[in-house]
Amino acid sequence: MTANVFALEIRNLQKRYRRHVALKDLNLTVPRGAVMGLVGPNGAGKTTAFAIIAGLLRSNGGSINVLGEGPYDPVRHKGRLSLLPQDAHIPGHSRVKETLVYFARLQGLAHRPAVYAAEKTLEWVDLSDRADAPVSTLSHGMIRRLSAGQAFIGDPDLVLLDEPTSGLDPRQVVRIRELVLSRRGRQTIVVSSHILSEIEAACDHIAFIDKGVTTRQDAMDNIVHRNRSLTIFLTRPLTAVPDALPQQFPEVSFRLSDNGTRMIVHFQDGHSASTMNRMLLPVLFSMGIDVEEIRRGSDLEKIYLEDPANQH
Repeated sequence: MTANVFALEIRNLQKRYRRHVALKDLNLTVPRGAVMGLVGPNGAGKTTAFAIIAGLLRSNGGSINVLGEGPYDPVRHKGRLSLLPQDAHIPGHSRVKETLVYFARLQGLAHRPAVYAAEKTLEWVDLSDRADAPVSTLSHGMIRRLSAGQAFIGDPDLVLLDEPTSGLDPRQVVRIRELVLSRRGRQTIVVSSHILSEIEAACDHIAFIDKGVTTRQDAMDNIVHRNRSLTIFLTRPLTAVPDALPQQFPEVSFRLSDNGTRMIVHFQDGHSASTMNRMLLPVLFSMGIDVEEIRRGSDLEKIYLEDPANQH
């Protein structure tokens, strides 16, 4: 593939703080227009990687290619990259709208377009009614939405979001997810989060990072096997897979998990989830096996926790 296929390429990136190794040999490729999720424990190196990508830290080795134009340069990449830090702080005395106008100007917009962009962003993050309020009067969730808005203002090509839903209540988490999904395909977004269900819902690509290295990277559909597996939630646990199932479906594999309450079904490319449902459900019902729920693919959380590379 050529470099312009990717919005971001990281090769063998290294960062040390004296004896502490934050990034050992990080490799990452993010396709243009993708929403990429970065998953890993605290200290895995995600925040350090973001800081190096955005030009806030220098690496000790490796290379970064941002938007096909080499490492971050404040002139060459002005207005094309933005970052939402994990612990973003906005001066409390500044007013909401003027804060966004300021960030829009930093992105290279002239005054009038900056005002217009700030107003549209306030609508987008549902803060228009607080435009003239001091930031100090906003709740934590409002400040987080404001911070997310500044990351998207000016429509940068590459947006880095470090724990965007940290400390938010469930309703606000959904709102941030909707903001990200509304930009899918229009911008390239890289999201770091500990909430695996949100990563699964919002991202179309994912990378597992641990101890400063990438342990796995792929499209989300491939990681959770959306095109090759079903997870069937049973109303009553089974002690074993009935012998008749592999006999009747010899090209399909079956296994039980969660003390027999889930049946994991893996099938080949010749089948689809809908055809497997149509063939399999009547057989299960005929055996007296009741089904509570069917999910296409596997659960990202279980895949991550069961991956040998993430075992400690």
